Amino acid sequence: MEKKYPLIAGREKGPGPGRYGLPPTIGFMGHDFTMQTSPAYSFHGRMSDTMYRVDSSPGPQYHIDAKMTRFGRDGTPAYSMLGRVKAQKLFQTPGPGAYSPEKTPTFNLQRRPPSYTMGSRSQYRSVDSVPAPNKYSLPPLMGPQVPNKQASASYTMSGSYSAGGPSVDLAQTPGPCRYNSTDPSVYLPRKPAFSMLGRHGLPRDATEKPGPGTYNPEKVTVNKARAPAYSLGMRHSEFVTPLVVNVSD
Repeated sequence: MEKKYPLIAGREKGPGPGRYGLPPTIGFMGHDFTMQTSPAYSFHGRMSDTMYRVDSSPGPQYHIDAKMTRFGRDGTPAYSMLGRVKAQKLFQTPGPGAYSPEKTPTFNLQRRPPSYTMGSRSQYRSVDSVPAPNKYSLPPLMGPQVPNKQASASYTMSGSYSAGGPSVDLAQTPGPCRYNSTDPSVYLPRKPAFSMLGRHGLPRDATEKPGPGTYNPEKVTVNKARAPAYSLGMRHSEFVTPLVVNVSD
């Protein structure tokens, strides 16, 4: 006979969310009492013509002005654009040129500024000897010979030498290589000087060293009787009560 073990409550799985039937949250009939219910409205049936006196409200064609609110008529100002009014011929406004403020009499003993007029050009007489612009001669301003003007330094260009000089024969002019420069360390404090030597080889040990893979620390039995060994055990049930030895207060 098959041995039956007692049932474990942890293995019993409950039904899914689809197994539960919750009351609806839409509508009015059978609404969930734990949720807040909003007001519900229904469509009224069409009344007959005999009920005209009972329902005397206007139809959808009743137009309400947009300026009417539930607090009354909107009080904001409204403006409209009208056409230009034609100018009346009875009143003609004078322009700025129609006024002459200079002809008004003086008031409060105010002084009037002087007035000038532009007359015609008078004729020259033959006895009047008026010189032309080219009759005047001014002293020159170039050179040191001007009596009433300050003169700058004057220079002249001399002629070339007949004998061969440095200005004629450029071969006689010494070049930059003809001058000997003195070492600055002779007349200035000398700074330390360094030289660059060759690289020396580092001393090395010719003995061979073992790598990390050569050591076997698990085979060492100096401080322990034997190295730790592990094996694969059986799978225990997740509902087994663990053994508690020391209980902390």
